[in-house]
Amino acid sequence: MVELGTLIHPAKYVRCGDGEYPVLSMTMHDGLVFQDDKFKKVIASKDRSGYKVVYRNQLVISFPIDEGVLAAQRIVDAGIVSPAYGIWDIDQTQVLPEFLEYSLRCERALDYYKAKLRGSTARRRSLPTPTLLAFSVPLPEIKEQQQILEIIHHVKATCGLRQQELQKLDDLVKARFVELFGDPIINSKHLETKDLKDVLILKAGDFTAASDIADEPSEVTPYPCYGGNGIRGYVSEYNQEGEYSLIGRQGALSGNVQFASGKFKNTEHALLVTPIVEMNNIWLNQLLLNLDLKRYQTGAAQPGLSVKNLQEIQIICVPIDEQNQYAEFVKQTDKSKSATFASPSHYYVLHPYIGFTNNFRRKQS
Repeated sequence: MVELGTLIHPAKYVRCGDGEYPVLSMTMHDGLVFQDDKFKKVIASKDRSGYKVVYRNQLVISFPIDEGVLAAQRIVDAGIVSPAYGIWDIDQTQVLPEFLEYSLRCERALDYYKAKLRGSTARRRSLPTPTLLAFSVPLPEIKEQQQILEIIHHVKATCGLRQQELQKLDDLVKARFVELFGDPIINSKHLETKDLKDVLILKAGDFTAASDIADEPSEVTPYPCYGGNGIRGYVSEYNQEGEYSLIGRQGALSGNVQFASGKFKNTEHALLVTPIVEMNNIWLNQLLLNLDLKRYQTGAAQPGLSVKNLQEIQIICVPIDEQNQYAEFVKQTDKSKSATFASPSHYYVLHPYIGFTNNFRRKQS
């Protein structure tokens, strides 16, 4: 193990000026990417003269660093990044840039950053440069670094293939629903409909302070906690038990539909969906997914859903025996997914030098 400061040093600040370079953006899961690929357009300022030029194999560090927003630039000979990013030269005689990137994004590294951050505002907390450079980095021989990277590449490729297969099964479930019951948005099979308020109750959960939510489950915090964008973390007390659909009502992903079972908690930003007529919960969940509730988002700065608007949605009516038959199909498909494929988010690369790599551990929908 060596200190990071022996492997990197500040790069010479080269401004874009009048040069023409591709604009790069930092992402939590994929490192540096072309900005127009991420946003489908370039959102950088028209005046890019002050942007920093970053060359291939230089290390780029953004913030908040404890979310793993750093990467070695390996996609273009030269690009430009925000002036807020830090750029470092890597001593490639000692360490491969990609190996260093994984070392700095692994579980141990993220825990180190989080423990050493300074400042009171969460998104503005920073890591002092001397503290960053004091972090200990594994340094096997270059040949062994290459072998480790080959393992990581293989696992990532496997995860990608399995994720594609899982998506195909999800698409099959959705296609089967439309085949049997039509498109519920336009009621393409001309089924009987009712207002949502006449068949379902939507009820927000309880306020939950961020300080009461743990990142991982434990004996003290065993219950999943659902917020406006899905699972926020884990809490010590639950407020629901059973099988329910949940609709996120606040945030950029409001309108997303989750399926929760067992003991769990829903916050004030997650609507618990309770049928007031006989209805299969699995069928109902697929119905809500197919209704694409994100269409009803309002508000640009703070997107959200109005319960009043949701209550006026038309819901197709299907006999319970047909709902049950479809639910059995979904269950069988889920068994196939569980038996054949492990969820990509559970694929960790564990190595005595790197540990758990951030690219797999934290990539959640």
